[in-house]
Amino acid sequence: MTIPYGFTVALDRHTRVVDGGRALLGGFPTRLLRLTPRASGLLTGREVQVSDRAGALLAERLLDVGLGHPVVATLPELPAARHTFVVPVRDRAAQLDRLLTSIGPGRTVIVVDDASEHPEPVADVAAKHGARLCVLPVNAGPAGARNAGLRLVTTPYVVLVDSDVVLPPGTVPTLLRHFADPKVAMAVPRITGLATAASTGWLGRYENARSSLDLGAHPAAVRPGSPVSWAPTACAVARTEALRDGFDARMRVGEDVDLCWRLIENGWRVRYEPSVEAAHEHRVRVGDWFRRKAVYGTGAHPLAERHPEFIAPAVLTPWSAALAVALLAQRRWSLPVAGAVCAVTAVRIADKLSGTREPHRLALRLTAHGGVAALAQTSALLTRHWWPLTVVGCLASRRVRRAAAVAALTDIALEYRRDRAGLDPVRYGVARRLDDLAYGAGVWFSALRGRSTAALRPRFVRSEGRRTRG
Repeated sequence: MTIPYGFTVALDRHTRVVDGGRALLGGFPTRLLRLTPRASGLLTGREVQVSDRAGALLAERLLDVGLGHPVVATLPELPAARHTFVVPVRDRAAQLDRLLTSIGPGRTVIVVDDASEHPEPVADVAAKHGARLCVLPVNAGPAGARNAGLRLVTTPYVVLVDSDVVLPPGTVPTLLRHFADPKVAMAVPRITGLATAASTGWLGRYENARSSLDLGAHPAAVRPGSPVSWAPTACAVARTEALRDGFDARMRVGEDVDLCWRLIENGWRVRYEPSVEAAHEHRVRVGDWFRRKAVYGTGAHPLAERHPEFIAPAVLTPWSAALAVALLAQRRWSLPVAGAVCAVTAVRIADKLSGTREPHRLALRLTAHGGVAALAQTSALLTRHWWPLTVVGCLASRRVRRAAAVAALTDIALEYRRDRAGLDPVRYGVARRLDDLAYGAGVWFSALRGRSTAALRPRFVRSEGRRTRG
């Protein structure tokens, strides 16, 4: 048991309370957690308040399986939570000045100059704000620059923040609250777009709604295979001891993904806390933006070498793969076969939920959600990860053209309604497809350079229905 008294854990928005509070259904992968009578009595509405050992055990179980999240406002403040800011920078003196101004005076700050072409302005800004300056003679990239700063940190906590970020005053204190849980290694805020004159353009508005760094509006445990599978270190608060191995300096991109996954593999927790934000100056010039999206994609093969079980572009169970194949075939038998697959799956899930009050209704809901998720992943394969193959297929097959058109247009329609980017559908759709083209091109470039298809292959897993007790 590690959860201290005073903790409050709220159930995830997708977690369902079933059987009158005697079981919980949710998590990633989905599982049915049957509660003992004692544990069931600890639920107050959708929260567990930790005031004794039983409450601590239940809270930790909920956190471990992704059924719940800490209520950050109720977390105890850490006494004397000393921390150091580490800021890697290369030539961005004006942005560095803006960031250090937002951090404020009286803070311990280490600025790592990653071999700037014009180091004098960077040194002047660091001196102006009383920051310690570490100058690297050779450009080491984001991972190497952060590692150089980490070696100089002597405080228990470190705040990693990029020079093109602006920090609101409440972000770091709120993230530090998460470290009341001794298993938390890192906590990250929501990365939003910094309001600038350039960000009001059509691409800036799209990026504010669809940034690769923005992980959404809901708190989450960062873990592979879940909706929040990684966390960016454009702004992150971490335990210094947890980062003793640092970033992989060989990686020029994807180093933050690798760090997250190594922390999780080592038994740490990583928390995403969207109640606080850090404003990031997004790229809004088409050329710069497109190249950056492609660069993100080039991290796929290095990550596949290090974490082959996590990097798959889609994770499918046998039934969801059969559903996708049946619908993609576009034959007369496609809908009957898809319906039969879903029916058999619902029956099997209902059997795993036996003992609950309404197993068949719950099974139908879970089957529907799983089917939608499978089709969404298939759509992403066609329009994002496998788009070069889709283009070739479109040249040879009317069915492929039809599937690609449906996938692309449906994706735009659904995401446009959700994102509310302040754009008309046409420009939003153009940006959405360019986003996918750039990222997919980067993935294929990295795969060809690495002579491996590991980053392009879906992963097939068994159906994930689980029953556990808490």
